[in-house]
Amino acid sequence: MKTERKTELIESLKLQPHPEGGFFAEIYRSREKFNYGEDRAFPAGRNYSTGIYYLLGSEDISCFHRIKSDEVWHHYEGSAITIHVIHEDGQYEALHLGKNLSDRQQPQCVVPSGAWFGVTVDEPDHYALCGCTVSPGFDFEDFEMADRGLMFQAFPEHEAIIRKLTDD
Repeated sequence: MKTERKTELIESLKLQPHPEGGFFAEIYRSREKFNYGEDRAFPAGRNYSTGIYYLLGSEDISCFHRIKSDEVWHHYEGSAITIHVIHEDGQYEALHLGKNLSDRQQPQCVVPSGAWFGVTVDEPDHYALCGCTVSPGFDFEDFEMADRGLMFQAFPEHEAIIRKLTDD
């Protein structure tokens, strides 16, 4: 049943494979753009905000990656997820995105800009449909996939989760 629903969501929402893992579709990109100068972290013309649907199955992983913007995650349906965050100072944090507030889950979580993060689905044989809002708007120029070896060097204390959420 859950596999059927995952397939239905991929088809009805016209989701495509995402480079980090899982599936996505951009559903919003603001028409307005920032006019940053040359000395800023973002080039001129970056959209104010973007939004996507993001679907991940329990058999999938969202590999560690980072972006230059804050990213707000929203839970829509399916299993709760864990967003594994390694902050720039090396601190690990598990964000629990879901609807069961008595189980430490929140329906929205924020991943701060510059932090490495990856995602796992909490329930076996399940999926999670989420939304992600990014501001300033997402651009693949701002997207960086983690290198396992460099992550081990930078954060040796987090070897187990790095091994789980990076490609060889």
